[in-house]
Amino acid sequence: MPSDVETFENIFLDLSRTPGRFRFAPSGMGWRPTTGEIWKMANTELSTAQWSRAARGYELKLFTRTMGIVQLDGFELDPAFEIPFAEVSNSNLAGKNEVAVEFATADAGGGGADEVGNKKKKKAAAQLDQLVEMRFYVPGTVKKGDEDAGSDAEGEEKEMSAANLFYDTLKEKADIGEVAGDTYATFLDILFLTPRGRYDIDMYESSFRLRGKTYDYKIQFENVKKFFLLPKPDDVHNMIVIGLDPPLRQGQTKYPFLVMQFKREEDMEFDLNITEDLLNEKYAGKLQMHYENPAHQVVSQIFKGLTGKRIITPSRDFSSHHQQSGVKCSLKANEGHLFCLDKAFIFVPKPAVFITFDKIAHITMSRVGGSVSASRTFDVTVSLKSSEGGGEYQFNNINREEQSSLEDFFKSKNLRIKNDLVDDSSALLAQALKDQDMDDDDDVAAARGSADEDEESVDEDFQAESESDVAEEYDSAHESSGGSDDEDGPGGEEDEDDEEEDEEMRDVEMEIREDGPAKKKVKTSKK
Repeated sequence: MPSDVETFENIFLDLSRTPGRFRFAPSGMGWRPTTGEIWKMANTELSTAQWSRAARGYELKLFTRTMGIVQLDGFELDPAFEIPFAEVSNSNLAGKNEVAVEFATADAGGGGADEVGNKKKKKAAAQLDQLVEMRFYVPGTVKKGDEDAGSDAEGEEKEMSAANLFYDTLKEKADIGEVAGDTYATFLDILFLTPRGRYDIDMYESSFRLRGKTYDYKIQFENVKKFFLLPKPDDVHNMIVIGLDPPLRQGQTKYPFLVMQFKREEDMEFDLNITEDLLNEKYAGKLQMHYENPAHQVVSQIFKGLTGKRIITPSRDFSSHHQQSGVKCSLKANEGHLFCLDKAFIFVPKPAVFITFDKIAHITMSRVGGSVSASRTFDVTVSLKSSEGGGEYQFNNINREEQSSLEDFFKSKNLRIKNDLVDDSSALLAQALKDQDMDDDDDVAAARGSADEDEESVDEDFQAESESDVAEEYDSAHESSGGSDDEDGPGGEEDEDDEEEDEEMRDVEMEIREDGPAKKKVKTSKK
């Protein structure tokens, strides 16, 4: 019988009472009962098929073009697909009843001489679609015996979710849980900024494992491409950054860099779980049995010894205004720090960006807007070469105090600089001078206006005073009113003369009021 023919026994056709033998072949399918007629169908007759649970097990329902619906019942549960455990690279509990399974990709291998010789093969493989992740919904709970319980609890079972049981079994079978071999070192409760959370780190001979509350990862040392030790510009923390290729996957999110953070004053005493013979044979000059140093130094030295990667630190050619190795800035909506290395820039923690100098076309230093806040900060835009796909990275809100130190560093690395800050400064200075001239004109106008108002107020005051002053100086009735009462009494001839003099004085006052300059003369003559 050809190997491409599948045969199933005890299959019922269209709810028949007697079972028969059912066969699949490239040309079609057929069913032969123990007694009765044979049923056949060519593959061109099949339209669609449906697999479902049925009374006698599982049913295959065929939708044909001219023969209607054909039901084949009595199938046992067959595997829909098979995946070797060796292809499983990682597994995580993605939800209460959901398990994510990640698979190894074609680009997970290391580089070296083979990478140069197999560029065409890798290019061809990169064009193929690859299955990288599957998620299984596993509902319900199961009971499992407690192996740690004593004899008194014999026979008791504890209940756990089916998803957790599937996850634990997969880790054990696929060798992604406890990695084969003894751990050389274990670091507990390490703070990760990318991906965010706290993880335990188990380090083995050729890989390390991150164990978190939700996610577990196994990473081969050959996937570690870069290793950085960066002092955070707060005088409190240090960061360890690990560059990965291929990147770490968490669902649809990729993490090409892992970022750990340690307190600078945190000390650690640590003993490697390794024999003296193995240390002298394989790691002589790379590792030591006992460490007693700040935590970030201990972890970085052990990573360096096991991975063989050198530790990259910030360039000595750069020092910020506050004598730090990096400057605070933001990339889009994410705040972080930009560090100047000897051959590259790196922005951390999220999203971590690594830009080598040989990929940079030019750097633009500019300021957006002309407000007061903008004058205190500036932006640095790194434009990539067209051969690198073009594009740019804009680092915003850098303190203006860092301009000279960054510009000097760019020049020391022979990077092309386009400085828009000079033009902006000239424009702002011209605008400031223009605004100042307008303010001066406003001040002069305001001064003149206030002077006119003063003159008017003086006139008003003077008119009010002139009436009383003229009455005091020229109105004889004011001075003789008391005498007239005493000597002649009211209604005398002197009163009539006084009234005539009063009328003359009122005429004088009217002339004074109509003639503006005469006001000051009268006021001056009075003084």
